[in-house]
Amino acid sequence: MGAGPYQGKGTGVPEAEEPRGDGGAGRGVTVTQRAIEQVKAMIAEDRLHPGERLPNERELAARLGISRSSMREAIRALTVMGVLEARHGSGVYVTHLRAGDLLETFGVVAGLSRGPQLLELLEVRRVLESTATALAAARIDEAGLADVEAELAAMRATEDAEVILAHDLAFHRVIARASGNASLAAILEGLSSRTFRARVWRGLQEEGAFDRTRDEHARIHRALLARDPEAARAAAAAHVGAVEDWLAGHLARQAEVEGGTGTDG
Repeated sequence: MGAGPYQGKGTGVPEAEEPRGDGGAGRGVTVTQRAIEQVKAMIAEDRLHPGERLPNERELAARLGISRSSMREAIRALTVMGVLEARHGSGVYVTHLRAGDLLETFGVVAGLSRGPQLLELLEVRRVLESTATALAAARIDEAGLADVEAELAAMRATEDAEVILAHDLAFHRVIARASGNASLAAILEGLSSRTFRARVWRGLQEEGAFDRTRDEHARIHRALLARDPEAARAAAAAHVGAVEDWLAGHLARQAEVEGGTGTDG
């Protein structure tokens, strides 16, 4: 009959899992999950455009051949992802699909991560931040350099961990934006968990390591001033690598303490 892949079913069909074609070995795909993928495909194929209003829930459910409740769940999930937005009294729209909006949930994951998962995220950050810093060394303008220098000076002017944290975040944010790659900057923003950075700075304060970390930032600044991408890449990688080393040591000490507590009991 020429129906699309999700047509041909009534809209009263209850939510169900369908086989993946792997002999039942894997987890099934729900009707809602299929609807999510279909709406994403409509956007990717330019059948729905950024800023465009979606058909109403009943019409879209009928078009995809699913129940309205499944359609509602799909819309809710896509809204959480930042793909759709509900406007009161107006309907549901495709967002402008900006990288920063789509990566907000990624930032939540980074902020809530603990232990070994944090180390994995730091590895990702080391790769991406060194790349962004190398790009910035080639692309940053005089205003950007002045902003980086101002944040570095502010970090040097205080021993307050919270104040340093704010300028640390701003320092790296200026550099990420100066990379000229908005998507890369958005990913790094998501990885820049304020909660985790606060923990790091408090730990560095306890260890009297502020000066060392300020020096790492100064090396990044000098590489940017020299417009030397490879020196900037190396300085950024060394800086994040030092944070990785600090966290690995912190986790090891924590494990020893917890292990000791367990044996004493």
